[in-house]
Amino acid sequence: MATVLIVEDQEQILTLAQSFLEEQGHKTLSAATADEALAILTGSEAVDALFVDIILNGDTQAGLELAKRAVKLKPRLKVVYSTGLSVTDEMKALFVPGSAVLEKPYTVDQLLTSLSDHFDASPQPRVRD
Repeated sequence: MATVLIVEDQEQILTLAQSFLEEQGHKTLSAATADEALAILTGSEAVDALFVDIILNGDTQAGLELAKRAVKLKPRLKVVYSTGLSVTDEMKALFVPGSAVLEKPYTVDQLLTSLSDHFDASPQPRVRD
């Protein structure tokens, strides 16, 4: 199973995502800010996937920028975005290639499927609604 870094500033959503993933045998790490996430990514802990909310602490670009920086640090890192926004073509252009996108509210199955099957290096992000 994978080690997933969850970056979410809403504690209830973070707790639910951790619970869903841990029930499936994944190890989870968590951060509420991009700085906390980068500290984890530059530490000694191996991280396989980044599950990041696009909007963090009111910053509409924080999750997008974090994902770009994270993939530069760890090129094999898999990225799944979550958002309460409608995903537009303009937004898709800002996503890390090969990433997946979950629109809130998402189900447990959508979260698990996104983590397990989107990592095929497809050039366009996939949106699950």
